[in-house]
Amino acid sequence: MIKQLTVFLENDAGRLSSLCQCLGDAGINMTTMMIADTSEYGVARIVCDTPEKARDILEEQGFRASTVEVAAVRISDEPGGLAKLMHAFGDAGINVEYAYCFATTDGIATVIIKINPIEDARKVVESAGYCCIPPEEMYAQ
Repeated sequence: MIKQLTVFLENDAGRLSSLCQCLGDAGINMTTMMIADTSEYGVARIVCDTPEKARDILEEQGFRASTVEVAAVRISDEPGGLAKLMHAFGDAGINVEYAYCFATTDGIATVIIKINPIEDARKVVESAGYCCIPPEEMYAQ
């Protein structure tokens, strides 16, 4: 399992820019970011190379940030690639709270999955023939 940085943002112009600048100034590299919004606030979900450091720096700068464990899984970037993995969760009776993914040019996609309890993710992922990406592959060395 890996740690994802979650940041609550006011829906104000420039707030996302400030978040990105703060992380960039601290030398923190984001692998992926997903934004969900409501009329009052946004939620940024970020996978970065140093999630605890990022959380601490953002909190020092007045952001509301936390870390949460998620599963990162590599799947084939092809039609139905994600469906196979999601079927495994459904067949196990496990609800996926949220998921987001990104693909690279090598035919591989990475899906970030949040379920509760997170410990169940590894069992389902492995039973479906996949494996969770270890932290050392996602974080700075």
